[in-house]
Amino acid sequence: MLSTDLVVHELYEADDVVRAVRRRFGEAVAPAGVVDRAELARRAFATPEDRAWLEDLLWPRVGSRMTEWRSAVSRAADPPAAAVVEVPLLFESGMDGVFDATIAVVADEDVRAERAGARGHQALAERSARQLSQQEKAHRATYVVVNDGTFEELESKLSALLEMLQT
Repeated sequence: MLSTDLVVHELYEADDVVRAVRRRFGEAVAPAGVVDRAELARRAFATPEDRAWLEDLLWPRVGSRMTEWRSAVSRAADPPAAAVVEVPLLFESGMDGVFDATIAVVADEDVRAERAGARGHQALAERSARQLSQQEKAHRATYVVVNDGTFEELESKLSALLEMLQT
């Protein structure tokens, strides 16, 4: 599995990305050359233009990394039955067209906010405003999984769906 969130975290360590975000948002977003993701999020989500600038910086790089990963998986001697890529902003980024199938994992908005807050995410309202609604994601996705329970229950639902897709 490839997590595009982890890819973004790796990109925040790349010299060219660090330089670009420092030029755009100031030294405070990358003190000592290390991107402070919370500070960057606070500044980038402050205006639609800043958010769009950051997306334009990151999304092509994420897309390239995803393409490289998928190519490597397909060339493997024993490729997996499914190459799963986690893309939180799949439809918003326009990356959905490169997949054979999409799965929207949806949850009640209150549950989502509680979970995001527990992970320490800042600027929740601004981030949510950029995202499609849960209903729209469910409508666009090939499959929908409702995440209304524990992590283990979600894992079980996703495993069952992947098993069904392999048959």
